[in-house]
Amino acid sequence: MTNHNWQFQTEQSLVEKHGLKLDEFEKIVEGLGREPNLTELGIFSAMWNEHCSYKSSKFWLKKLPTSGKRVVQGPGENAGVIDIDDGDVAVFKMESHNHPSFLEPYQGAATGVGGILRDVFTMGARPVANLNALRFGEPNHPKTKHLLSGVVSGIGGYGNCIGVPTVGGEVNFHPSYNGNILVNAMTVGIAKKDKIFYSAAAGIGNPVVYVGSKTGRDGIHGATMASAEFDEDSEDKKPTVQVGDPFTEKLLLEACLELMKEEAIISIQDMGAAGLTSSSIEMASKGDVGLEIDLSKVPMRAKNMSAYELMLSESQERMLMVLDPSKEEMARDIFKKWDLEFEVIGKVTDTKRLILMKNSKEEASIPINILVEDAPEYQRDYIVQEPSPIKEYKPEDFDQNNLLNDLNTMIMHPDLSSRKWIWEQYDHMVMADTVVRPGSDAAVVRVHGTNKGLAMSTDCSPVYCKHNPYEGGKHAVVETWRNIIASGALPIAITDCMNFGNPEKPEIMGQFVECIRGMGDACSKLNYPVVSGNVSLYNETNGEGIYPTPAIGGVGLIQDLSNVKTLSLKEDGNFLCVVGKTANHLGISKYISIIQSKEEGGTPEINLDTELRNGNFVMDAINQKLIASAHDVGEGGILVAISEMCMSGNLGITIEIETNFPHGYFFAEDQSRYLLEVSPNNYDACQKLANNNNVHFEKIGIVGGDKISIKNIGDQHISALKRSFETGIKQISQL
Repeated sequence: MTNHNWQFQTEQSLVEKHGLKLDEFEKIVEGLGREPNLTELGIFSAMWNEHCSYKSSKFWLKKLPTSGKRVVQGPGENAGVIDIDDGDVAVFKMESHNHPSFLEPYQGAATGVGGILRDVFTMGARPVANLNALRFGEPNHPKTKHLLSGVVSGIGGYGNCIGVPTVGGEVNFHPSYNGNILVNAMTVGIAKKDKIFYSAAAGIGNPVVYVGSKTGRDGIHGATMASAEFDEDSEDKKPTVQVGDPFTEKLLLEACLELMKEEAIISIQDMGAAGLTSSSIEMASKGDVGLEIDLSKVPMRAKNMSAYELMLSESQERMLMVLDPSKEEMARDIFKKWDLEFEVIGKVTDTKRLILMKNSKEEASIPINILVEDAPEYQRDYIVQEPSPIKEYKPEDFDQNNLLNDLNTMIMHPDLSSRKWIWEQYDHMVMADTVVRPGSDAAVVRVHGTNKGLAMSTDCSPVYCKHNPYEGGKHAVVETWRNIIASGALPIAITDCMNFGNPEKPEIMGQFVECIRGMGDACSKLNYPVVSGNVSLYNETNGEGIYPTPAIGGVGLIQDLSNVKTLSLKEDGNFLCVVGKTANHLGISKYISIIQSKEEGGTPEINLDTELRNGNFVMDAINQKLIASAHDVGEGGILVAISEMCMSGNLGITIEIETNFPHGYFFAEDQSRYLLEVSPNNYDACQKLANNNNVHFEKIGIVGGDKISIKNIGDQHISALKRSFETGIKQISQL
């Protein structure tokens, strides 16, 4: 590094405390032609950290497929937008709030929900559903109860108060999250295709308007903190966690949607990570303009706030707008009616600079291109490690007399047990458009006033990703695709939340690269593009990283809600059939991890051609009204999936299929499989459709009774299974 005689040379720790490398600081000095002042240093810190700049990931993210016939807006805006017919669009995105939720679980999770809601209604959409993807440490870890309870309360507290239903999600437990939990929040909204709002500032001289809550000192350096590893001093970072107010957010949502009807907004941006800094710079950059802001006009909650604090505060429930000047007073009246702050704090300029004034003094002057186009982009070294080898298991390794006891143990485990204790804390019926509640493959929400709906699901198997990141990346995408298909919907697009450890470690960067490769291949084959997303790196504590967790949120369209399918068995005498072949793959399965307390055996591979054929067959069978219920076969294998169908429908089943390897058949996690309930009258038509599409389709049992009866093995009462199923996660709250 060049030995400049910088003012900061003797205070290198100040640069490092801002999360900047010294060579990055040198680049700032060269770009400005001078040293930055403290406010400018803070702005660069916010814009050039991982959370805002994607400097370690954007090279690879560009390789994901992002376009499609129904894609209206792909990555690059506040949220992605897809066409759902009749002039309607769905707007959705998933984001992380991992570090804040570990430090302060209630507020961390609550403000994560608040932030993703704003990303969606900023686009002009009314939010209609929230989902989440959660990861915690071992169930008996001393912090897990506190973190689980706090996060669930925060998600419910914010979502319930603002009146948006929380309709789905996932939660898993693993030791790799003991020191760094994951809280990924997703929101889906609905808008009219010709009423979408974007963030590019335009119109020289147009007013820049601040609306929402006042600015305080909460959340300062939140984005920078989210771009660093945890250590033994992480508890000291609690002041960087924001505090949310869902009642104010509700007012902000309604005020923004009301103003959007008046054609007054030229551009709009949520003040999320890095607050006023990121929102102003993103608007200017996308519009290729400059902004001049008078910080003394920013509504403040605290006295004597500096320019540095005002720019980096992450106080919640705030938005930045560029307005048509002829509509300014009308807009002011709307926000006054909703009892919200409304202040003109600046104007659009032709300087292509961010100029900050405070009390008539210039506090910063930075060319926008240095902050955005010249931000670091790294192609970090990476190592692709050999996937864990596939292990062949033999029938003699297992005692079939224990099979039903093993099933009972498995569905009692927090990874497979009922999530009812969680989703009962969420209002999943508010707005009265929830068609399929939590607990099925995908949630379904009606497009208000119509007979069509949106199906949505979140998923990922971090263990699969750890042992084979390429196959794990494929699986994360494909699992949401299956869930949406099993609900009766056409999968359209995904959002992602890429949660990984330290990208400066080649083996971690290798995991990221391979997960992206797997995701990209799956999205391309399935015509299921990525339209939005988020990257969360440095999820490590004292050098120990989390398992790679590319959480996926999928959205699909049900054009006729009479076609909705759930997993609950429907009628005595119906046949239960399996789609897809079972090859006894027990490697790193839930059976091996729960029953044998091992993590071995290799990730199951996915043949994407088979995946596409099987999925299309299930969609066709549902659309032809041949199916009574449907469920994808996921973690835990066929017998866990059968149990879920039986418990949901309060119906038993007699399983007639005979196999010389019962544990392999019933607990294997081979991919591309579904269970379908078919009436005897429709069975031949289903079989013919499967044959015509080269799909493996096999009858394995008959619905009826109050037990799961397996030929030559034994019986298990559904009521007993239910008692086990409903104790798993609830037990953590009682530890």
